[in-house]
Formats: sequence, C-alpha cells, structure tokens
Amino acid sequence: MNSNSATPGVPQVPLLDDDTIAFGEEDNANKQFVHPYIVFFHLVFRCSAIVVYILCGWFSDSFIASFVLVTLLLSADFWTVKNISGRLLVGLRWWNYVDDEGKSHWVFESKQNRVNGNESRLFWLGLTLCPLIWSGFFIISLLSFKFRWMLLVMIALTLTGANLYGYVKCKFGAKENLKSVTTDFVKKQFLANATSFMFAQPAPPNVNTNTGVV
Repeated sequence: MNSNSATPGVPQVPLLDDDTIAFGEEDNANKQFVHPYIVFFHLVFRCSAIVVYILCGWFSDSFIASFVLVTLLLSADFWTVKNISGRLLVGLRWWNYVDDEGKSHWVFESKQNRVNGNESRLFWLGLTLCPLIWSGFFIISLLSFKFRWMLLVMIALTLTGANLYGYVKCKFGAKENLKSVTTDFVKKQFLANATSFMFAQPAPPNVNTNTGVV
C-alpha cells in the first residue's frame, strides 16, 4: 500500500512500483543489490564531478572547459538522483508544481515499501557526503581567493544541497503517522540517554574513614 504524504488538492502522481515484490520473486529482497545499475549511476556522477574538479587543472588550463564539464556532471547527477535513484532505492520523491493561480507548491512523498539496506545506505552516504566535500572546496576557494572556482562550487552546493534537503524533508518531515512519532520518541530517548552517559559525573571513590590503628 502506498502512503503518499501530500496536501489536499495537490495532484497525485503515483510513485514507481518497481520495488513491489511479485509472487515468486521473494528472493530479490535478500539480494545484495536489487538495482545495481541505479546505484552505480547514483554514485558515478557525484564522484565524477568531484574528481574532475580536483584534476581539471592538471589536464587543461581552460577554466571554461572545466566549468562546463563539471556543470554537466552536476546536472546529470541532480536529474538522476531526483527522478530515478530516490524513487527506486529509498521510495522517496520530491517535486514541484504550479497551480491555476500561479502559485508554486512543493510536494514531498514517501512510499512504504521494501527497501534494500545496502542500497539505502549507499544512497544516503552519497547524498550527505558530497555536499560536505563541496563545502570544503568552498572554504578552500574562499581562503585562496579563487572566486571563479568558488562560483562553480556554489553551483555544486546548490544542486547537491537541493536534493539533500528534498529527501531529508521526504524522510523526516513529510509524513506524520504512528511510525514517525514512535521513531522520533526513540530518537529523543536515545539522545537523552547518550547525553546523560557522556556528561554523567563519576562516582566519588570509596574512602575508608577508619583511620585509627588497632
């Protein structure tokens, strides 16, 4: 059963049903990767953009060529993550539409399905790690006064950050049900216990008060 979290009046676009386990295909749930090609392209564009950004100065002195190539890789990564890998790997989707009055609306959807654990971990790893790397590049370009490269890094942060925000919103902020409430409660309890454990005062050592000599 699909669980789409959307506001009333929003046009419903069904999520892809590629993750539905049909009769006789139960063994697919135990595979290491159900969508190996999707995982590959989810990571290859992200990593390629970073690698090309690092190595472009070694192979070419043309800033325009490097700028265009990295931008194309970032655009391919943005489209792939937003339209394909998010739906197939973790059952999430975010999108935008304009109503009849010209107002823009953002929709964040989540589908309860069977998600492969390995694919989910790689999806979130690539989704969160790459913006952190681009943030480091931004600091380096800012401190070295390379403002041309800083513009390219800002484009990378915008595209990767948009997907990160959209999918985090889908996962944690787009559905309010018993499961999410329970998860939030468990998280709060875990953080509270971890904080009390880390900052708890050690117990005073046992001091022998019998100082007399027999």
